[in-house]
Amino acid sequence: MSKIAEVLRLKHNPVALLWADEKPEGAVQFKEKAWGCVMTLFGAAAQGRAAACDRSTFGCFGGGVGLGFGDQYPNSPGGLDCFCRFLSVGNETWEQGKAVAEQVKPFMREEAYEEFLHGERYLKSPEIVRKFVERLPVMEVPTRYVVFKPLSAVDSEKESPQVVVFLTNPNQLSALIILANYDRDSSENVVVPFAAGCQSIGILPYREAKSEKPRAVQGLVDLSARLQLKARFGDSYFSFAVPYPRFQEMEANVEGSFLERPTWRSLMG
Repeated sequence: MSKIAEVLRLKHNPVALLWADEKPEGAVQFKEKAWGCVMTLFGAAAQGRAAACDRSTFGCFGGGVGLGFGDQYPNSPGGLDCFCRFLSVGNETWEQGKAVAEQVKPFMREEAYEEFLHGERYLKSPEIVRKFVERLPVMEVPTRYVVFKPLSAVDSEKESPQVVVFLTNPNQLSALIILANYDRDSSENVVVPFAAGCQSIGILPYREAKSEKPRAVQGLVDLSARLQLKARFGDSYFSFAVPYPRFQEMEANVEGSFLERPTWRSLMG
């Protein structure tokens, strides 16, 4: 049992992301080439069931990028140019984008087609989206699968997670932010980037793991990801992803910290 999960009284399992060449028996997985939001795989693991995806079952092109299956944006409908408009102003006013929309309409969900035409409007212009994409730490994981497991189901003698992700309410998130700064001589050891939900639990903490002082990544500020998880978890949760070695340090710091003091105990009721 994680000390952090216990003292925070988490309602849902901390989730371990692992790189593996085999998937757990009975793991939740999308059908090949079928659409799905990989954050629902994370949600399954938070509720106790293992999940997995590979290069043909990552659900959406953004999810493929977010979990570390390379640069998938050129493979999305209309390539990077259409994606840059999809995330910003939409493709309706661009002849090439409109032509792509008509081609893919029979294969798209209604809401996806509407957003492809009119844009998610999360960034102001296609040019800003392109710069956002260029800054992403796109990478190829060295294994077939990215696996989501409840942390309690990880065999520490055989498996080493890449990232541990907590699903937290605001009080628990506050405690994790404090704990992530507790043993550091600086005060910016958690980042809240503009990012897709999958990027905030995947490639961004993967990148942090390579740094001298890895930071935690707060996520689920992606409105689309929040909508995907709303029916299952409600409105009050955020993700908090920590590279595994940093998670181990934070676990060791629970004893003797503010988490044993009256303020935290009173806040938790």
